Amino acid sequence: MTETNRRDISWVFVLLAAYFALQVGVRLATSHSLDLDEAEQAFRSQWLAAGYGPQPPFYNWLQHTVFQFAGVSLAALSIVKNLLLFISYVLYGLTARLVLRDKALVAIATLGLLTIPQMAFEMQRDLTHTVAVFFSASIFFYGFIRSLKQPSLGSYLIAGIGIGFGLLAKYNFAILPAAALIAALSDARLRPRIFDWRLVLTAAVALVIILPHLFWLKDNLDFATARTLEKMTASGDASYLTQVAMGVSSLALATISFAGLTVAVFALVFGKSLRPALAAGSEWTRLLERMMLVFLAGILLLIVFGGAAGIKDRWLVPMLFILPLYFCLKIEAAGVTTDRAFRRFKPILAVIMIGVLAALYGSVATARFTGHYERLNRPYAGMLETLRKQAEPAAILAGDSLLAGNLRQDIPGVPILSMDYPGFNPDLTSRRPLLLVWLLPQKGGSEALPPAMAQWLQTNLGVSAPQASVIDVPYVYGRGKDSYRFGYAWVNQPG
Repeated sequence: MTETNRRDISWVFVLLAAYFALQVGVRLATSHSLDLDEAEQAFRSQWLAAGYGPQPPFYNWLQHTVFQFAGVSLAALSIVKNLLLFISYVLYGLTARLVLRDKALVAIATLGLLTIPQMAFEMQRDLTHTVAVFFSASIFFYGFIRSLKQPSLGSYLIAGIGIGFGLLAKYNFAILPAAALIAALSDARLRPRIFDWRLVLTAAVALVIILPHLFWLKDNLDFATARTLEKMTASGDASYLTQVAMGVSSLALATISFAGLTVAVFALVFGKSLRPALAAGSEWTRLLERMMLVFLAGILLLIVFGGAAGIKDRWLVPMLFILPLYFCLKIEAAGVTTDRAFRRFKPILAVIMIGVLAALYGSVATARFTGHYERLNRPYAGMLETLRKQAEPAAILAGDSLLAGNLRQDIPGVPILSMDYPGFNPDLTSRRPLLLVWLLPQKGGSEALPPAMAQWLQTNLGVSAPQASVIDVPYVYGRGKDSYRFGYAWVNQPG
């Protein structure tokens, strides 16, 4: 088999392109309603800012730009996400091709990303900022490995772009380039690639990309980090030792959740040859091992000295996404034959691909039989359509960002404010009628105008609380006459 044939993985990219295109189609067919992260993007696309809150602004900037050209829609949201994922998989495959000789292992490493639940399922279900982290990590990892093996001005530039995008995606991304730097410095053969003048270009490009956000972060550090720190340190009144134990156990559980299925799939595919392969090694496996150890040490420091008590599995994406490639490097180092293993891998891959698509659609569509409703079953579009028959709102005040984002995709020309995000507060003095909408408890609870909304009206517009009403709208894929309840009120409704 020739070198060219061994390294031809174009069919993998064609398969992935078809798969992610199918993901777009399934998402559009599932429900017009938006989930949490999708709604956040739709809501915050009303304005462009250097920062928006707990999450850095990379995905917001990207989605805002796309909305400017394509309009606010579910299609634009889904295409952006799946295009980012496709590019990430392609870059991962190109990285695998740099360090693996066996084309079967290159394919298994690339498609092996689908064995990670947080990447195959969770990223499709709702995540946006974590998708941006994966995208940035794939760019950086490709630039980093290429700089070590085939250094050029372009490879160092790519690494810098990955770092810049990554720091604008999530702040914890910083651990990845730090781990890579430390891992490379600890190998005398790789050290010259770090002490290279082109590394200045990497740093300069990254700094230019993140500079606008850094100026914003300087004045909004508490706003940007408070929510994340609250999640990480949510240990109640636990003692220090209990908090550390909680942090370590949550890290262990997150790691198992992230890597468990991948390990199981590789065990099924390679059988008895996997265990001895794990003892084999190469310069690349040792590099990745050092990177993972540094990453793990960084998280442990957050637990021991930073008070982190709850580590979520998706926070491990910036590092553990390399697992499929790591296993494939081990297998190649052991000289394991791959023809039979690849034949075993293909049906498992097909089951995962079909299973993810079916689960994403079925979790919403089966509500008509089970009566168990997800956020995507909520009939936001039906509610707005009914209320617009009463009057055409000139502005909307929504109870939260989930509701605000869902309304925005169906009435994009109207300013929509959210009670949970005071940072966007345009002047509504002359905009009438003003529609107030909020979610109602589905079992019991008050149907009156929420006190916080009444206070907002008085403080910002000098308006007394209007009379509240209730609207029941059938669920998307609803069972029988099941309906969802919304509260609403008008300020200066015509007639």
